[in-house]
This record gives sequence, C-alpha cells and structure tokens, in this order.
Amino acid sequence: MTKIEVGEDEPIELAIRRFRKKCERDGINRELKKRSFYEKPSLRKKRKKETLIRKLQKRLRRQQQNQRRR
Repeated sequence: MTKIEVGEDEPIELAIRRFRKKCERDGINRELKKRSFYEKPSLRKKRKKETLIRKLQKRLRRQQQNQRRR
C-alpha cells in the first residue's frame, strides 16, 4: 500500500502529484495492467523470452556504438 504524508500547509494538488509519482516508482500501474487479464504460462514464457532478446539486442547495439566511437 502506497502512502504519503500530507503537511498542513501543503496544497492537495502537490500531494496528489507526489502520490502519483510514488505509485509510478513502485510499479503499481504496471502490475495492475499485467494482472488485468489471465495470461497462460506458455504466453508468459514467450513474452519474457522476447523481452530478454530485446534487452540483449539493445545492449549489443550500445556496445557496438561505443566501440565505433573509440
């Protein structure tokens, strides 16, 4: 559960903004989106594999760019 302390003189708009940022950092919206529907285990594995491949390709691209700059 995400909580924030609101000061007496603090405007409610600022408190709401801090709450939203804290929720974003905690990954609550991402988790809700992920759990909004059932995902079969086979599809979950496939999605995780695709994200891993994307991350590796991105890392390789960055390494190649760094080598070219040298």
